[in-house]
Amino acid sequence: MTVNCLQPEKFGGREDLHQQLSKGFGLEQIHSEYGMTELFSQAYSKGNGFFSCPPWMQVFIRDTSDPFTKLRIGMMGNINVIDLANRESCAFIATQDLGRKHSLNKFEVLG
Repeated sequence: MTVNCLQPEKFGGREDLHQQLSKGFGLEQIHSEYGMTELFSQAYSKGNGFFSCPPWMQVFIRDTSDPFTKLRIGMMGNINVIDLANRESCAFIATQDLGRKHSLNKFEVLG
């Protein structure tokens, strides 16, 4: 099936992209996954832009200019992921993705 409604040059952000995908595929919501190849676990969004982590995965936000400064809930910064499912391998990833944490296990990806 070809979806002709996708026009990347017109995307104004995640909301616009999800709106075009919903329209093109005839869906009410677009669900998303956030995870890295190097990690076993993923966080999932049920269409509201907020991702939820499983209990063994934790996301925290760090300052974009100081990798040792952990930011409070509600502040924007780079996303760090700890995945305890990664036994005997890398269990921590410091990304360059921008995000904001909203509660203990909920966060959003901003860029």
